[in-house]
Amino acid sequence: MTGAIDYAVAGPLTRIDGLHEPVLESLPSDPVEICRVVHDLVIQPTDAKSSGVPAERFVENQHRPVDKLIGALLALDPAPVTVPRASDRRVIGTCRHFAVLSCALLRYRGIAARARCGFATYVQAGQGVDHWITEYRHDGRWVRIDSEILDGCLVAKPEDLAAGEFLTGGEAWMAFRDGRVDAKDFGVYGTDNWGPAEIRGNAVRDLAAVNRVEMLPWDEWGRMEASYKGETGPDYDELIDTIAATCATDDPRAIASLYASEDLAVPTALLR
Repeated sequence: MTGAIDYAVAGPLTRIDGLHEPVLESLPSDPVEICRVVHDLVIQPTDAKSSGVPAERFVENQHRPVDKLIGALLALDPAPVTVPRASDRRVIGTCRHFAVLSCALLRYRGIAARARCGFATYVQAGQGVDHWITEYRHDGRWVRIDSEILDGCLVAKPEDLAAGEFLTGGEAWMAFRDGRVDAKDFGVYGTDNWGPAEIRGNAVRDLAAVNRVEMLPWDEWGRMEASYKGETGPDYDELIDTIAATCATDDPRAIASLYASEDLAVPTALLR
């Protein structure tokens, strides 16, 4: 039988090497303050470009393991992670990197946490924009926090997102299947990737994330590529139904068991 998932323990991509522990000594213990630290460590590629960051550094955006992110950050500035970085001294990453670094640091402090892949409804009015956030366990519930927009004005409380402000891939899929949303309004900002395939993809990525395997937003495995090409049928949609329903139960054993099935587990070759 597949065991339950311990969200207070690092997964394969959120482990932090002992060599990096000295710069983590001053890390806060409060979950929101931990995420606030991350807010000043990562910079989006578009912002990095406008800040004049050299082109050769944009490979940082491709790092999956948190250890690589921290290594890249310290190569730019060896100060403790609690020291805010100037724009050109932040590691380049997407919303996924904000979310996963936050998750790793929360787990480092022994706080149950997980990254979630889905869609933000607060970026563009009337749309669900491809996005990642972090959850941590507090007072018997999962608190959703968006480290990237802390202290911003996109939502009233980015440190405790309200219901509907962020939908996981599975939640968006259920809303689409129930006719509550139009799939064409869900996708990746600035691209043509909108529609059911993008929701399917994020449902699969979110299942991996809640199994402590937090992939890059563009990683594909199983039948994901075929789905993006429009080559899957009702059987794959029914599998996504199962993913959405299983993740909604928040039963770690059921989530782990489903993830171990064909088409859904991330290939070992991608865990680097």
